[in-house]
Amino acid sequence: MFIPKKNDEQNKLKQPEGEKYNLYGWERSYFTRKLEAALKFYGAAYEFLRKSKENGHEIQQRADTHQIPVLHTPENWMIADTTPIMMMLDRRFPGRYMFPEGELGVLVHILEEYFDEWIARTSVHWRWNYKENHELLSLDAASGDEEEAKQIASWGLRVCRATGVSSEIQKKEVENEYKRVLDAAEAQLNKTAYLLGDRPTAVDCIFLGGLRAHFNYDPAPRKVIHHAYPKTIEWCETLADQWDGRGDLAEFPDSTPFAQLILKEMVMTYQPFALGNQKALANQQKAFVIDMYGESVSYLARSYIERSRQMIIRRTQNNLTHEARERVHNWLHEIALANAFLS
Repeated sequence: MFIPKKNDEQNKLKQPEGEKYNLYGWERSYFTRKLEAALKFYGAAYEFLRKSKENGHEIQQRADTHQIPVLHTPENWMIADTTPIMMMLDRRFPGRYMFPEGELGVLVHILEEYFDEWIARTSVHWRWNYKENHELLSLDAASGDEEEAKQIASWGLRVCRATGVSSEIQKKEVENEYKRVLDAAEAQLNKTAYLLGDRPTAVDCIFLGGLRAHFNYDPAPRKVIHHAYPKTIEWCETLADQWDGRGDLAEFPDSTPFAQLILKEMVMTYQPFALGNQKALANQQKAFVIDMYGESVSYLARSYIERSRQMIIRRTQNNLTHEARERVHNWLHEIALANAFLS
């Protein structure tokens, strides 16, 4: 989380009143919709405001990032990075936490990481590798400016290359992977109100963020999934927002079949990706190559992926009792994810 900068007389942004939050972002942004889902689950008073050319400079200056979303808090902070923001909000809305305490909190954080740092590339692929999406999404992002829209569409294709979703094999396999995730979600939501039980967690927030910003909106993925996963779509559009603050989560370490599917996927995908990124950063390399779905794939090395992974390691090291830490260590070895989350 970035250290908030103090306001001054030139501040053009309206400070939230009372206990209200201002959420600055874009309706078609994966992480903006993730944080919006969390704010709804917290029962927080908030206003959704679009980041624009008019307010963008000040938002970037005060939050110290060009990325979205940015949360403007009641005490006049401007902060970014959804996972630490939600950890802060957990303390402010303790009965409606998105990260449970103890070992279950580690499990939730690991599952969230998969959607934050790995599945995010699936949304990039489905948005920018299909031309039918370009006009709608690039014009929206550019607020109708056609020249800027062309630049955004070109940028989207560069992001596809940077995130390893340019070859025909990778395009096919990222869609197949997400369909496996949707199959598991559909089955789970026919049994429980949320993906890890009968109350939401950070995993539900990021899964909803993907559906609401991308997969259930962009023309290409929507025509594939909208009629194939009726319970998931109903949950996305109406049911998820009906939480009354009650309900239990499935216990650690078994959790739900949905969680078990994600953890198995992570062994073959997220883990080699995260460790390849870690090695590249240590060697000061701009990119790295790993085997993914039977072919060598190049990825841009990014420092945030490593910082995010380290958050989970610190949660295990600092937030657990000795006995709980031992149980988590044993569990990570059992599910073959120790290499990713123990060092």
